[in-house]
Amino acid sequence: MADAGGWSTIESDEGVFTSLIETLGVQDVQFEELISLDADTIRSLGSVYGVIFLFKWTREAAGARAEAPIDGTYDTTATDNNVFFAAQTIQNACGTQAILSVILNHEHPPTPLPSINIGPELHSFKDFTTGFPPELRGEALSNSEPIRTAHNTFARASPFADETARPQDDEAGADVYHFIAYTPVNGTLYELDGLQPHPISHGPCEPASFPEAVIEVLRKRIARYPPEETHFNLMAVVRDPRDRAREIGDVETLEREERKRAAWQWENTLRRWNFVGFIGEMMKGVVGMKEKQDGTGGAYEEWVEGAKKETRKKLEMRR
Repeated sequence: MADAGGWSTIESDEGVFTSLIETLGVQDVQFEELISLDADTIRSLGSVYGVIFLFKWTREAAGARAEAPIDGTYDTTATDNNVFFAAQTIQNACGTQAILSVILNHEHPPTPLPSINIGPELHSFKDFTTGFPPELRGEALSNSEPIRTAHNTFARASPFADETARPQDDEAGADVYHFIAYTPVNGTLYELDGLQPHPISHGPCEPASFPEAVIEVLRKRIARYPPEETHFNLMAVVRDPRDRAREIGDVETLEREERKRAAWQWENTLRRWNFVGFIGEMMKGVVGMKEKQDGTGGAYEEWVEGAKKETRKKLEMRR
């Protein structure tokens, strides 16, 4: 892969992903974090277009660039049959790439899934890259200024490290995490991983059978890891539940979802700022106040010593 090229890392968070696609112009789609690995949980979410899976990447567990994947089979004709698939050519973009792997494959899904309005920006990108091989489509995605700008809007601010330039997966001993997508397209369950040479087929699958099919594949994948490995995250790509709530007059669900959206908006606002400067100035003010209490700085020293004693006391209690 190339270097980060101006793409920042983003969190695996349902509010981040939902706001990201809305920034790109996608309508009536939402992400829901799944806390249990069972088909009934997925089915309870209504219209589900696919899932985004985050895992710790290892060459053995991923089966990267092998002649054949560990599970499933490479479908070398998938892109010829209008499956959107892009090779990952740049670091830090895999989250957005996995999201688009679901969204752009469901602009005109089979019934009963509602069509996704992908908006003019993504519609233009999809039309432009139609017929491109995965490598060229990945390059086009990596160089898309609107998509990269929307992606970077949701990067966590940090005054200490430039995530757009640091080659994280080259650091010795550093854990590397990767996003991939699972989605039913053209009657087949596909695993769409930009680090693989082709889409991976996991057999016949329709929207109605997707929950059971994808859970079986995920359980096999997770079983490759040691039992103590717990760093996984799974999110479903679903129809915005507020639409259905409005249709049937479900006021309770509508209010709950609106509160969730308001919380996401607040959290995303906080992500765009770092508070180191504010905290530094606040500490200066507190220290200055303590020093002025007696003019000699004794109150400040007493305050520091008292804090040290409290810290030692808490440590002893923990022991």
